[in-house]
Amino acid sequence: MRLLKYEEDGRLTIANFDDNAIPPYAILSHTWGADREEVTFTDLTKSSGKDKPGYKKIRFCGEQASRDGLEYFWIDTCCINKENQAELSLAIDSMFRWYRNSARCYVYLSDVSSQNSNTNLERSVHQSDLPISRWFTWIWMFLVVQPIFRWHPSTTWRFFTLLDICSPQVCESKLQRSRWFTRGWTLQELLAPSVVEFFSREWCKLGDKISLKSDIHEVTAIPYEALEGAPLSHFSVEERFRWRQNRHTKLKEDAAYSLSGIFDVDIAPVYGEGGEEAFRRLHDKIREQGECRRKREECLRHLYATDPRKDKKRIEETKGGLLADSYRWVLDNTTFQQWQQDTHSRLLWVKGDPGKGKTMLLCGLVDELQSSMPKSALLSYFFCQATDARINSATAVLRGLLHMLVTQQPSLASHIRKKHDHAGKAMFEDANAWVVLVEIFEAVLQDPSLRMTYLIIDALDECLLDRTKLLEFVAKQSSSASLVKWIVSSRNWPDIEVQLERAGHKVKLSLELNAQSVAAAVNVFIQQKVDQLAQEKRYKAEVRHAVLQHLRSNANDTFLWVALVCQDLRTTPKWNVVERLALFPPGLDSFYKRMMDQISESNGAKICLQVLALTAILYRPVTVPELAALVEQLEDLDDLESVREIIGFCGSFLTLREDTVYFVHQSAKDFLFAKAYGEAFPAGSEAVHQTIFSRSLAILSRTLHRDIYSLEAPGYAIENVKLPEADPLAVSRYPCIYWIDHLCDSKPKSLVNRVGDLQVPGAVDDFLRKKYLYWLEGLSLCKSVGKGVVSVEKLWLLVQEMSDQDRLTQLVQDARRFIMYHKGAIEGYPLQIYASALLFSPIGSLIRQLFQHEEPEAISIRPTLSDGWGACLHTLEGHSGWVTSVAFSHDSTRLASASYDSTVKIWDASSGACLQTLEGYSSGVTSLAFSHDSTRLASASYDSTVKIWDASSGACLQTLKGYSSHASSSDLVSILALPSDEIVTAKPQQSVRQAVIIKSDNIWICDNAQKLLWLPTEYRPANAAVSGICVGVGTGSRKVWLCRLE
Repeated sequence: MRLLKYEEDGRLTIANFDDNAIPPYAILSHTWGADREEVTFTDLTKSSGKDKPGYKKIRFCGEQASRDGLEYFWIDTCCINKENQAELSLAIDSMFRWYRNSARCYVYLSDVSSQNSNTNLERSVHQSDLPISRWFTWIWMFLVVQPIFRWHPSTTWRFFTLLDICSPQVCESKLQRSRWFTRGWTLQELLAPSVVEFFSREWCKLGDKISLKSDIHEVTAIPYEALEGAPLSHFSVEERFRWRQNRHTKLKEDAAYSLSGIFDVDIAPVYGEGGEEAFRRLHDKIREQGECRRKREECLRHLYATDPRKDKKRIEETKGGLLADSYRWVLDNTTFQQWQQDTHSRLLWVKGDPGKGKTMLLCGLVDELQSSMPKSALLSYFFCQATDARINSATAVLRGLLHMLVTQQPSLASHIRKKHDHAGKAMFEDANAWVVLVEIFEAVLQDPSLRMTYLIIDALDECLLDRTKLLEFVAKQSSSASLVKWIVSSRNWPDIEVQLERAGHKVKLSLELNAQSVAAAVNVFIQQKVDQLAQEKRYKAEVRHAVLQHLRSNANDTFLWVALVCQDLRTTPKWNVVERLALFPPGLDSFYKRMMDQISESNGAKICLQVLALTAILYRPVTVPELAALVEQLEDLDDLESVREIIGFCGSFLTLREDTVYFVHQSAKDFLFAKAYGEAFPAGSEAVHQTIFSRSLAILSRTLHRDIYSLEAPGYAIENVKLPEADPLAVSRYPCIYWIDHLCDSKPKSLVNRVGDLQVPGAVDDFLRKKYLYWLEGLSLCKSVGKGVVSVEKLWLLVQEMSDQDRLTQLVQDARRFIMYHKGAIEGYPLQIYASALLFSPIGSLIRQLFQHEEPEAISIRPTLSDGWGACLHTLEGHSGWVTSVAFSHDSTRLASASYDSTVKIWDASSGACLQTLEGYSSGVTSLAFSHDSTRLASASYDSTVKIWDASSGACLQTLKGYSSHASSSDLVSILALPSDEIVTAKPQQSVRQAVIIKSDNIWICDNAQKLLWLPTEYRPANAAVSGICVGVGTGSRKVWLCRLE
């Protein structure tokens, strides 16, 4: 980008800047005069053009920028070399971005005068717009010359006219009639910049787009929200097109090109194509962008696991709020400053014992970075919590960090979509999710467009699943990406230290080694907490002093201990405070032990201990209604307020936030398992799992039924489902997702194991026979079908270990095949469980027979389906041409497929997720083979080349030319040929009853535009015919089947 600048000696210079090094600048918006009047780039290079009328605009823009503290400014007439077509094309593509990134945009209205105006627009412009110093000057001059001019009013008028004093008024009608509002390019110049200031032809400021928004809205019909800076994507395409009404451009094509920024699309200018063709291309780009945005939003929805911003807010509220003075000491710490200022220090590890304030310290650093880092920089963070299954795994960490990064820089989504477009949501949840996420994250960190990035991970010790992998990833990436800085925190665990020692550019900040700073921060925290207590409880001075002294003497530099004691004192009568202080021993373990003894000695000991044990075992925090349903004794209580009171009795261990139950800290849960196991789990933790399993089946058996959300329409898509105000699944969500996990962790191995009065196998058998389909519907409504597939697989493995359970084994095996085969339909359309899933299951399927009464009476399939399930476990979709060859890796974990679409795909053999799409051929791929160690893949193509690929990364290692299109050797073998996975659509023949159709996507049979039946892959048509209520389908696999809709 070229920018103009006036040097101290008055010379006008022009400088070039790379996109990542552009300084703050002002930009001019104006209407062009005749070409010969404007100063061009060529004029500037020749130091000419000062005699042209347009030079006055350059002079004004430079002077105004200087008054606004800006050194550089940009004007389109002379900063673009229009004789260079490539540069002109790039400038048109960049124009909206240049205006958007400007510090100020000056609009010069050459046809609007600020003189002799008697209208009321002064409401839009304030006298503060004129520098105060100018007013002092006018006052002084008036006092000096007023005696002279008082007898000569005409002379006075001429004096102020010659001095060109700017009136703060402008004729409203003139402003609205300005030619500037009729030009095509000025639309984006109005909307793109955040600050737009209007000037008259006398160079007097008239106002800005906020103060003048009523007038601008009246003439342009642009909504106030858009003028105030709302993202343009919030407005429909049709509405944005209406904004260009009554605007014209000198060249017809520019009418379309000038809208590219408004719609955030890139359209290469092709002058001479005509306005109609330019608008056709613009509309095509908008449609492509809409589809791209839809896929990106779907990708982000599937990537989403938690919102770290909400987690941060919840953590801060749970801990009593973020106190700035408790963390700001770190900003002056030499270790932190080294990490912040030294480009080679890329990883900061904050380590300390439990309760030392690591999490709140990182919350504070997040706030400090957000306020101090450049606007273009990215900040992504994640807070691990062992007590919450959503956020205690390595995959959850990467998903959370990626989601925040892509939200801030949407272009990075392309790295996720490369895999997601083929594999869908499953790639984030199956057994290979970690491998896929690492590849995506590495690609993001190596993206040339990635801006300066800060990544923060709190509580690595609370990452329970795949922590070692996460540590290896952090150590590796913090040593390789130069524009990325990391902050991580954890306890002082040796295994974490061993892994992070491998990082090449790290610094360590030990809270124990900074005890003096931490102690000072804890004292500030104590002072604040005691002040709050004294004010709330109206302590006398001696009571306040006693509390303050006890906390200072026993805190041992531990924030958490102080917070827990103050939490207890908040419910202690003020007359008993001093005596109760003696019950709070120093140290977290001693404190927890005292609180545990207190609970055990209370009247509600039994129910409190049950609540503690159950909360410690659960896989995620639950709501109060969920907890009440899972604990049998709580269910008998009259109201939920009583349940909240019981949770309050466990206040030193549990806390409530937005009616959800959490442990106050991971150390509280650790204490129950390490130091109070016998009291919390007298019959062992397996017994608690058994209880939760039993209660879960009871809850689900009582609440689940067909169409629980009253959707009615069989084609109702899950993305359109809205949560009812009175949610029928309110108490069933947790049991629905986790009942099998609790069953497995209760370790039932035979018929001897009982849950209540039920034998475990009998309870499972009864539930599956009566409620299986309704449970799948519940999973779909909870958006957890993927988790359900994994759970049923766990159940299948469990029942195989039980002896004498052939009946149950057969049922679970059938249930397993049912959910695997129909996962796509169930996941997207909850009620297709009762249509597509039942109708396209084998007639011998136990699940189909058990729920035959749920089949739609109006639809029948002919010929009759096979008696049993086929060998097909997964149907892998993604190729756009015939599949010519497939090959298994020698370790049987991956499957490669070649296609006429000139691509090779590598799939996970167990989950069916697409891991890689290999591109680079100019013709169809004919054969494949893995190397014996499964690390490389060879493929041959009709373009007479053989390519060797890295099977993990997808990188092309070598291209061998000159081979026959039928290349075959010991390391390049064609194993299997399959018909196309995506068959070309043939339009249905003209039918008698046009209300029944097969949609053009070949996935749905519809009746009167209502989706009725979702078609599994092998039943989708290569051609089809509709006659009345009958649909005949021919498939690419040589099947023909009939469907009759009564």
